[in-house]
Order: sequence, then C-alpha cells, then structure tokens
Amino acid sequence: MSFQAYLDAVETKTGLTPRQIVDAAAEQGFGPDSKTMAVVGWLKETYGIGHGHAQAMAHVIVKGDRISSKHVGTDGTHRDASDRLWLDGKDARPADG
Repeated sequence: MSFQAYLDAVETKTGLTPRQIVDAAAEQGFGPDSKTMAVVGWLKETYGIGHGHAQAMAHVIVKGDRISSKHVGTDGTHRDASDRLWLDGKDARPADG
C-alpha cells in the first residue's frame, strides 16, 4: 500500500480529508514538535483508525506532506506517484497525482 493510499483510507474511514485532520491536530496542540506516538494515540482514540493508518497520518502532522523519494517511480506495492502527499481529499486530487 502506498503512503498516499493510507491517507486515502483514513479519509474513507473518518469522512475527513487529511488536511482537516492536520488542522484538528493543530487545534489539539500537535505539530512539528510533537512526539509521534502521542499523535498516534490521539488519532487512534479520536478517529478509531488502526495503528498503521495513524502512523501515516502522524507522519504528516509531525513532518509535513513530504515523504522519502525511495518508492517514487518504482513498481513495488509501496510506490507513490510523488514525494509530496495530497492532503485535500482523494476526490479532489489531480489526475496525474
């Protein structure tokens, strides 16, 4: 599963775009200076998402929308189209991203 697919699955489960969750996290005081596992715990408790999905969202909350280019352009199961994640909703994502 690609990193973006994790975020899309979180959106499907919660009904909120990743950006809306990032904003909600900021309202709770979570951001770049937060401990990842504290964010993971909050996400799991607040939104009822699983650990892996919470980890993916926590990465975005703590580190932003950039990911390693390690899997970009590969043909493995963890491939992503870009090193920048789309946070504004899967239905609004441009066709090339």
